[in-house]
Amino acid sequence: MKMIARLAAAAALLAASGGFASAQTVKVGFSPEAYPPFWSADASGKWGGWEVEIIDAICTEAKLTCELTPIPWDGLIPALTTKKIDAIMNSMSITDERKKTIDFSDKYYNTPTAVIGPKGESFTADPAGLKGKIIGVQVSTTHSAYVKKHFTEAAEIKEYQTQDEANQDLAAGRIDATQADAIALDAFLKSEQGQACCDLKGNVAEDLEILGPGVGAGLRKEDTELKDKLNAAIKAIRDNGKYAEITKKYFDFDVYGG
Repeated sequence: MKMIARLAAAAALLAASGGFASAQTVKVGFSPEAYPPFWSADASGKWGGWEVEIIDAICTEAKLTCELTPIPWDGLIPALTTKKIDAIMNSMSITDERKKTIDFSDKYYNTPTAVIGPKGESFTADPAGLKGKIIGVQVSTTHSAYVKKHFTEAAEIKEYQTQDEANQDLAAGRIDATQADAIALDAFLKSEQGQACCDLKGNVAEDLEILGPGVGAGLRKEDTELKDKLNAAIKAIRDNGKYAEITKKYFDFDVYGG
């Protein structure tokens, strides 16, 4: 009887902690917006893309049951800290500012940050090139933080809930440029709309403090067991070729970075 009581007390303590160990599935938060080639929904609403396949490979390797859980982008970190989700895997850069609130796994990709603008206009992706222009960025992203730090005195900054909205305003001529991940912008430039309107103006200067060393899974600081599992799985799929197998379906280069 005492043993049953002790087990019940231990179970209650574990449940109260809300930690990873008490969860039957790992709820992976993502913003339900198109971000090709990382995220795209088919006609039935099923999500696919490079990052979706990488998440599946990591979870399979770690022997975790992962459940994609849609959350608006600016609500992802609050949803993690209030335990509505267990991880964020949604092209979220590892930054010191975010690490004040949450922890991260090791990176699972890293690509340059680029600026695109209208065809026929020649300017550079720096304060001199963007002087007097309107640049659009997605709210609550490293790109928003970057332009506010580097371009505030040169350009007018306009924020959007999604990158697609910024792309649409650029195509319509309502803004002069947008900044985002180079691969995501390249996918837009290869679309029919992107080919008609815009081209690459260049990559921005590196700022490790703002842009971070790459993209990782956002985690609660106390969930060290989950972090260890994800880190081991990220390394394993890099070593066993699964990462390269998935990447070759979408890119002709390694997106892991240096």
